[in-house]
This record gives sequence, C-alpha cells and structure tokens, in this order.
Amino acid sequence: MGGSYAYVVPILSIIRDPSLAQIADGHTRFLQTMRAIQGSLIVSSSIQIILGYSQLWAICSRFFSPLGMVPVIALVGLGLFERGFPVVGKCVEIGLPMLILFVALSQYLKHVHVPVLERFSMLICIALVWVYAHILTASGAYKHTALVTQINCRTDLANLISSSQWISIPYPLQWGAPTFSADYAFGMMAAVLVSLIETTGAFKAAARLASATPPPAYVLSRGIGWQGIGTLLDGLFGTGTGSTVSVENVGLLGSTRVGSRRVIQISAGFMIFFSMLGKFGALFASIPFTIFAAIYCVMFGIVAAVGLSFMQFTNMNSMRNLFIIGVSLFLGLSIPEYFSRYSTSSRQGPAHTKAGWFNDYINTVFSSPPTVALFVSVLLDNTLDVRDAARDRGMPWWARFRTFRGDSRNEEFYTLPFNLNRFFPPS
Repeated sequence: MGGSYAYVVPILSIIRDPSLAQIADGHTRFLQTMRAIQGSLIVSSSIQIILGYSQLWAICSRFFSPLGMVPVIALVGLGLFERGFPVVGKCVEIGLPMLILFVALSQYLKHVHVPVLERFSMLICIALVWVYAHILTASGAYKHTALVTQINCRTDLANLISSSQWISIPYPLQWGAPTFSADYAFGMMAAVLVSLIETTGAFKAAARLASATPPPAYVLSRGIGWQGIGTLLDGLFGTGTGSTVSVENVGLLGSTRVGSRRVIQISAGFMIFFSMLGKFGALFASIPFTIFAAIYCVMFGIVAAVGLSFMQFTNMNSMRNLFIIGVSLFLGLSIPEYFSRYSTSSRQGPAHTKAGWFNDYINTVFSSPPTVALFVSVLLDNTLDVRDAARDRGMPWWARFRTFRGDSRNEEFYTLPFNLNRFFPPS
C-alpha cells in the first residue's frame, strides 16, 4: 500500500475552497484544511469498508473476465507513463544512468553472484546514483541552472535533514478534530472509487507476479475492506491522502522474484521506524525523484506486461475480443489525457459546474486510465455478443479461481496470518 495520486483532484479542490482560502493566517489555514481533508477521508473510507466486508465488491467482480481485465491491469502500469521518462528527462544526467544501470544489473548481470544482483539490484543502483548525484550537487554543478533542473537534480535543495526533528511520533488527530462537509466527502468518494478499481487490477497483477492463483472474489473483496481501514487510518492520522496499492512495489515483485509476506512485514517495520526518526527519514527523502522515475520506467512496464499476459487465456483471433481490448486501451489513455490537458490549460477540469462535489467526482473518475478502461471493457464484455463468447473471454480458465474453495492452493496463498481467519472466515 502507498499514497494514491487519485486523491489529488479532491484534495486540491479542498485547498482552493474559498471558505478556506480567505483565512489570513497561514498556519490556521493549514490546520483547517488538514481537518477538512481528514474528515472527508474518514467519511469516504466507509465506501471501501462497506463494499469490501459486505462482499458487494465480490458480487461486482462476477462481471469480470480475463478479457475485461487485460486493459484494466495494463493501464494500472501504462497509465502512469507521465511519472516515468518525462520526469527522467528533467535531469537526464542522473535519470538516464539510473535507468541503464538498473536494467543492466537486474537483467543482463543477474546471473552473476546469484541471487545478489537480481535481489538487490535496485538498492545497489539507488545507492550508487544517489552518491553520484550528491557529488554533482556538492561540486556546484547546479548552482546556476534553472529552478526545474535544481528541483529534480539536487540532493540538498529542501534542507530536509537540517530542518527535521530527530524524533517525531505521529498520532491520531494531530491537526485537531476533523471537520465534516458533504461536498468534500462526496468529492473524496470519487477518489476512493478510483483507488478501489486501481487496487483491483494491482491485486491481480501482484498475484500473478508472485506465482499465486488469481485472487478469488472473496479475497479480492476482503482486500478492498482492509484498504478501507487503511484509508480510515489515513484520515485519523492526517496523512493528507488516501491509500492504494503501490504499483511500483507490484512491479518490484517481478524484478526481484521475491513475493514473501515476511519481506513485506520487515519492510513495514523499517517504514514505521524511519517515519518516527525524522533525520533518517529526511535522509532518504533527499534522494532526487528522478532516480525513482527511472525505476518506474521498468516497474510500471512490468505491471503493464502482466495485464497483457492475460490475453493468453482468451481467443485473440476473435474480432469481438480485438475490438474490446483495442477500444478499452485507447479510450483508457485518451480520455484521461483529455482531462489532463484541459485541466492544465484552463486551471480547472472539463466538469466545472456550480456543484463542486460533482466536478470533483467527474474530473477524478475520468482522469484515471484504469477506471475508464474498466468501465469500457466490462460494459462491452458483458453486452457485446456475450451469449456464445464464454470460451473466447477466457471464462473456462477463470471459473475455478472465482471461489475460495475452487483451487486447493488458495488456502496456502490467501489464509490470513495470526489466526485472523477466525474473524474473517473464507466464503
């Protein structure tokens, strides 16, 4: 799990709200804004909690097929293309060496000292290029460059380490009691819906990269419920955004071939540790984002390829299937691009009525490539010549994985740890 870009539109809408923008004192305005964001996250998280634990999302997933999931999973990765090489190009002297070095170590040299390079290629590359970037910064290479270049290349621009506290323990409601507004909450619900759909595709990609069976409908719905709990905690702790599956970590499964729960648990422990020790967390935050953008070029590509791999279970000689996949992929990229360009040029989304919550809903939903792809692909897949198309859609392969008891391996992959299955028994 990680922070989600889907929440940017409703959060910016709250920040720009006239009732908050007119507050003169900057600190007071910040606190009031954070409380409004907290309240909207807390309310909107109920959508995922209800859909997940009531198994309503499991019922909805009955309309999914391997064919319908191809564009959804593919665009979970491809839909983030703007965070790849376009960012690398803003500091090409750091981003390009990172991309080349990562590909070389993780793919061409992975059989040298197995499994060291394959398992730790990303850490090795980040350490080397980070030191290289710091040498460039310390030598004054960026003293007289453009501001955009400095933001993307320097390792000391924000003075993060010197301005951070040694110990800072986050706690619930640290910005004060949350405030609740129907407009804010409805707008935030659109982001929750988008993250739900993106997570659904990412869950299926993660399962495939971890060599697990496709998650049964019950497990998929249960995961959405847990994500809702995560978003609720985001609201209580005032993180400023909601949660969704970390697409880069899904891609990392394919790069490192490590799908162990223990690795995730240990990683979570490190994240908690560094979040409380401000100096250490700031040290890692000083890594130029260009380095991560170079990694995204590989990670997001792997996730996209997993989505396309589901085509092997369908009949790609069928004109029906070609039509559905082609139209879904194209509209899934084209419609969000229209919304993005319109927002950039006009400083507002295509939906700009007097109803702010409606604007946030439309602008958020149709700015997400996986969400648009799901709407188009699932609609076409379930309405276009569907009567005799079960085999073409891949349903015979898909059917046995739709229930928890449908495959004996599901218990190994999807049984909850710490005897939590007593409270969440498989259905």
